Amino acid sequence: MPAKQQKALADPVQSARLLRLATVSSVTTATLLIAAKLGAFVMTGSVSILASLIDSLLDVGASLVNLFAVNYSLAPPDEEHRFGHGKAESVAGLAQATLICGSGIYLIVESIKRLVDPPQLQDLGVGLAVMVFSMLATLVLLAIQHHVIERTQSVAIRADSLHYKTDLFTNAAIILALALTQWGWSGMDPIFALGVAVYIIYSAWQIGYEAFNDLLDKELPDERRQEILDLINEHPEVEGAHDLRTRLSGRTVYIQVHIELEDHMPLLQSHKISDEVEEALLKRFPTADIVIHQDPVGIVEERIDDAVSTP
Repeated sequence: MPAKQQKALADPVQSARLLRLATVSSVTTATLLIAAKLGAFVMTGSVSILASLIDSLLDVGASLVNLFAVNYSLAPPDEEHRFGHGKAESVAGLAQATLICGSGIYLIVESIKRLVDPPQLQDLGVGLAVMVFSMLATLVLLAIQHHVIERTQSVAIRADSLHYKTDLFTNAAIILALALTQWGWSGMDPIFALGVAVYIIYSAWQIGYEAFNDLLDKELPDERRQEILDLINEHPEVEGAHDLRTRLSGRTVYIQVHIELEDHMPLLQSHKISDEVEEALLKRFPTADIVIHQDPVGIVEERIDDAVSTP
């Protein structure tokens, strides 16, 4: 993790400011694109532009969910939520996935209708101009979101960003569909809209899968877990570590682990070693919540021997 990112993660005030910047930018961009695409759809009648319009409407809904969820997740722990409110971001991601999947199903239905009874499209030049504008606005928003994700590791902003990344591909496909229609390939408009719908549903699955795993307290990736164990075992007085448990809630990494120390070590010394191990972990995971239990190494070896000898 770069030093700049560590510093940002360790600064809750800066992190909160960046998260609010990302959510407000997302709502503003989606609202602007809705107005532009609504005008383009009215003028052209293109189902591809309708697909993009519906996508932008859902962007506003998803971004508003993010806005409230992120603000809620930034609230400090209280008597009823001792572990904080970070999972609100994962709930927002799951809500986004549901909204996005619904839009994809609706587009499939509309596209099939247009394939059966294709309408006459008009003013396709206006539609092309609006879609190019949409791509440029989306690129600006993605740059802001990328900056925020790097410094906060927000699940909700990552989910929102993934959705807008799919918008780039869908907008490019719609531009191609409109261009082909203008050149006489009128059946391309609903066909491309169908492709957009399938892609939208796929992106919804990706977002929902990640959010669902976070809500179920999935362990960190194996490489992260190994990194934690390596940091613990680097301490010269730690003789081993076991029962490592990890999970992610919002931007907080929860780490629980047993460290193995010399059998007759004084309590004050074992406490000091635990503090040093915790400090090393916090340098790598600045927002972590860490619980360390000390075990005499002899007791651990006895348990291992008993487990091996038990038939």
